[in-house]
Amino acid sequence: MQANTRVLVSASLVIHRTQRPQHNTMAFSSEDTRELLQAHVELWNQTYGFMKSVALAVALDLRIADAIHRRGGTATLSQILGEIDVRPCKLPGLRRLMRVLTVSGTFTIVQPSAETMSSESDGHEPVYKLTTASSLLVSSNGGGESSATASLSPMLNHVLSPFRDSPLSMGLTAWFQHDEDEQAPGPCPFTLMYGTTLWEVCSRDDAINALFNNYAMAADSHFLMQIVLREFGEVFHGIDSLVDVAGGVGGAAMAIAAAFPCLKCTVLDLPHVVAKAPSSSIGNVQFVGGDMFGSIPPANVVFLKWILHDWSDDECIKILKNCKQAIPSRDAGGKIIIIDIVVGSESSDTKLLETQVIYDLHLMKIGGVERDEQEWKKIFLEAGFKDYKIMPVLGLRSIIELYP
Repeated sequence: MQANTRVLVSASLVIHRTQRPQHNTMAFSSEDTRELLQAHVELWNQTYGFMKSVALAVALDLRIADAIHRRGGTATLSQILGEIDVRPCKLPGLRRLMRVLTVSGTFTIVQPSAETMSSESDGHEPVYKLTTASSLLVSSNGGGESSATASLSPMLNHVLSPFRDSPLSMGLTAWFQHDEDEQAPGPCPFTLMYGTTLWEVCSRDDAINALFNNYAMAADSHFLMQIVLREFGEVFHGIDSLVDVAGGVGGAAMAIAAAFPCLKCTVLDLPHVVAKAPSSSIGNVQFVGGDMFGSIPPANVVFLKWILHDWSDDECIKILKNCKQAIPSRDAGGKIIIIDIVVGSESSDTKLLETQVIYDLHLMKIGGVERDEQEWKKIFLEAGFKDYKIMPVLGLRSIIELYP
C-alpha cells in the first residue's frame, strides 16, 4: 500500500440531518426504524433458518465431528480438511460452513494449544472443538478414543435426509467432494447440480426473471430505500448524477430520483431485465441495457444495492474497477455507494450475526459470499480504491461509501 493510501473504517457514524429528501412526508421516529429493521432480521432468521439444518446435514455427510474427534477433540480447518479428504482449495467454503455450525452452537472455537499447533498450523488458524452437542455426532467407528455416549448420527441422518442434494442444499456435500480441478474450487453448487448458473436461468425464463427482479428485488427496494432516504439520505447530497448498477426494474433508482428531483439517475442492467421494467412517470430516471462486467455509464456516483454479494472476489474486483472508471476523482465528488452485509458489523447482536452467516451459506450455493470487514477491505484495495467508510445502520446490512 502506498504511503498516501488512507483506509478509514467507521464502526458507527452519527449523520447530521441538514436536509430531508423531498418525498418524506410521514413522521417516523428512530425507534420506528429500529423496530422495522429488527423485524426484518427476525423474518430473515426464520426464513433462512433451514440453512442450519443444511449445515448440520453437510457436517454429518463429511463426518466433521469424527475428524475433530480423531484429532483429540480439537482441530484447525486445515487439519479437518486433511481428515475428511477434501481438497485445500475448498478451505474457504469449509470456513463458511464451520462459521454457521459455530454460531449455532454445534462446535466452538478455542485458543490453540501446543498439541493443536504443528507443522500444519501457524497458530493463526481458528481451532474448533467438539461441544457436548457435536460429541453426540461422533459415529461408533469415528476412530480415536471411544466416545462415552451413543451416537445420534443415524437418527439425525434420517431426519435430515430431505436436505441432501435437494434444491434446499443444492448439493453442498457434492460440491465439497467434487475434485475435478485440484487447484480451483470449481463451479458453485447450483451450477454443479443443474449445469447452469442462476443468472443464465433468469435470462432464459421470463417467469423466474419476473419473480426475482419484478417482485423479490422490487419488494426489497421498496422496504429498504424508504429507510435509507428517510434516515440516511445525506449520502446522496451534493451529487447530480447516479448510475444504479444491476438496478433491476428501477425500484431503488426511482425512489432516489423522486426524493432528489435534480439528480439524474440511470439504471443499468441486462437487456432482458430492463425490458421488463415498468414505465416510470419520473423524468429523471432512464434505463440502459448493458453488462456491468463490460462497462458502466459515467456518473458522479455509482450505486450498488445488494449486488456484490452475488459474486466472487475476482468478479467483484472487476465490477469495482469498472465502477472506478465511471466516476470522477474524490475531489470532484466521485464515490461508490454500496448497500450490503458486513458480517459481524454488530457482533453483540447474536441473532443478527446468526442471520448473516446462515444467509452467507445460502449464497454459497450460487457462488456468492457475505464478507466481513477485512474481506471487503481486500477487494476494495485490489480494485484500486483508497478510502472507505462503513456505516452499520441498516440492520443486516450496512451502507459503505467507497472513494477513489
